[in-house]
Order: sequence, then structure tokens, then C-alpha cells
Amino acid sequence: MRILVGVQGTGNGHLSRCAALAEAASQRSDIELDFLVSGRPQAALFDMEAFGDWQWCEGLTFAVQQGRVSLRETMRRNNWGKFWQDVHQLDLAPYDLIVSDYEPITAWAGRKQQRRVIGIGRQFAFYKATQTLSIHVAQRQLLRWFAPVSEALGMHWFEDGQHTVPPIIHQRAQVTNLQQRHYLVYLPFENLAAIHQLLAPLSDYRFSVFHPQAEHQQVGHVHYFPPSRQGFADCFASVAGVISNAGFETSCEALAMGKKLLVRPLQGQFEQVANARCLDIAGLAQVMEELSTEHVQRFIEQDSAVYCKWPNVAEAVVAWLAAGAQEPLAKLSKRLWQQSELHDYFQLVKRN
Repeated sequence: MRILVGVQGTGNGHLSRCAALAEAASQRSDIELDFLVSGRPQAALFDMEAFGDWQWCEGLTFAVQQGRVSLRETMRRNNWGKFWQDVHQLDLAPYDLIVSDYEPITAWAGRKQQRRVIGIGRQFAFYKATQTLSIHVAQRQLLRWFAPVSEALGMHWFEDGQHTVPPIIHQRAQVTNLQQRHYLVYLPFENLAAIHQLLAPLSDYRFSVFHPQAEHQQVGHVHYFPPSRQGFADCFASVAGVISNAGFETSCEALAMGKKLLVRPLQGQFEQVANARCLDIAGLAQVMEELSTEHVQRFIEQDSAVYCKWPNVAEAVVAWLAAGAQEPLAKLSKRLWQQSELHDYFQLVKRN
């Protein structure tokens, strides 16, 4: 079974999730995955070894200004002519299946060539209305237009809809030497100066900040690091809590390790706004609408976190694909959710 996987490169979560799929597939002889990555300049991609001899296209991406998605800049900056050229030139004939992790070139090429395209990833949880992920019908249509697929396999924190499965977690480090006063900060769309201003007054704690514009340096109790999936994972394993945007993958990694979680949704990005609302209502995380030192202080002083036990979804999805994705989505969904558990992490620790 040879499959082309389109990866939306704008977010590290897409790359992390698809790297987990690549590693699971490498353990089997009955499936071969090829990868096409778009949405980020090729030179800005890092830690790509898991993808083998991958392809790159310019693709489409959302433009962000001052922590908000700008639709005007999104329309102006994207090279729409090159996008449609890549869609028309992509040859899907060598592949048995097409998979898109919200990557639009593979999705639209599949539609044009009348091929079966399976959408796998967080955005596809929004393809159908659910009780816990409330977005406007026009926003749902925009999601469907950006990366159209034949079948949508969405990922969620808990069971809500027969088209959802638990998240794929790509963990590269084990929880060791937990440091109670150490926090990881991942706010890639915020200005570095604003992040430092947010954290500077909290000198009783240590912060490790990963940011696309950061250089490796220490300023008082704040340590700055450039992007690194392995470095991020190593730091993630030891911290007491995580402060991040309301992207799906980082939130999942925190919940899978029982880390306290504070999210600041990217304004104008309705998926992150919906994520934050869902996390808040479900009691899985605190939400910070604007950068606030006082809010961070309150978050640090709380002593509760949620631990989510999810199965190895990457292995299950790869096995499902290797069998031709013949098992109905509803059956796959039910089987994986039956293997999932949610716990209050600190109460669990006390019981043990």
C-alpha cells in the first residue's frame, strides 16, 4: 500500500503528528508513506529526518499580525497562482490512497483527479457539528473549502462524534526529574519582547521559552531557545506546566504527561478560540485571553492538572491505512475511545 501524505507545515503540531505516522509506518512492510509538506518556507523546516525523501511546495498559510490572524494579509501574501499550478501538476497516479493533514495541495489535487482523500488531523474534528466544538457554519464551510476530503478523521481530547479519534502523540522523552518551579512557554505568534515583559516579574520561577525568533540565551530566570523538536520534548518532560497558544498538539502533549496547562488562543483563529473554549469548559486547562502576568501567577499557584491516557493512535491509524482504510470510521473511533482514560493527575498521584 503506497500512500501520499500531505502535511500542513504552518504548525509544528502537523509535523509532529505526521512524524509519528512515519515512524509507525517504518515498522511495517505492508505500507509505504511519501510526504509532501507545504505552508512554510523550506529553509524554515527542521527535524525532518522522519519524512525521508519528502517533497516541498509553497502552499498556503495564514498571515499573523500582532498575535491575530489577518485575512487581508492572508489574501495578499499567498501566491494563489503558484498554488493552483502545483495542484494541477501533482500526479497522484502512483498512489493507492491520499491522506491530507489539512494540506490543501494534496486535498485539491485529489478532488481534481477524482481520488479518495482521507483527512486526518485536528481540523477534521470540525468537519461535522459536535457538542463540544462550536463554530459558525460559515467557518465550517471555510475549513471544508481549504482542504476538501472524501472522509474526515478528526482528533479530539475526548469522545464527541463518530468521526473523531484520540490524538496522535509524538513523545520523544520520558517524564523524569520533575521541576515544580519550571514552566515551558510556547507562544510562537507573540512578540518576544511582550513574552519577556509577561514573565520578567515572576522571578521566583524558571521559564523556558521556545520561539521562532529566539536565540539560545538566558536573561535572568528566562531561558530562550530556537525551535527544536527534540529540545522541546526534553524540556517538556521535566516542567511542571505549559503556557502555550491553544493549538491542539501542544495541549495534547501536556495532557498526555499530566502537565498543568494555560492557553492563550490566537485571536482571529476560530479553531484556537474553539479549542480554548472546549478546554476551559471541560476543565482541562485555564484560558488567558490576553497576556497577563497576574493570570500566569494564578495559574502557577493552582495545584491541579489532568492526565489523559490515550492509546497508540499512530500505530492504529497506520494499520487501518495499510488495510486499505476499509474499516468504517465509526468502528475505528469506538475501538480507540474504549482504550482511553482521563484522570485528575494530582489525585492519581496521591492515591499511589
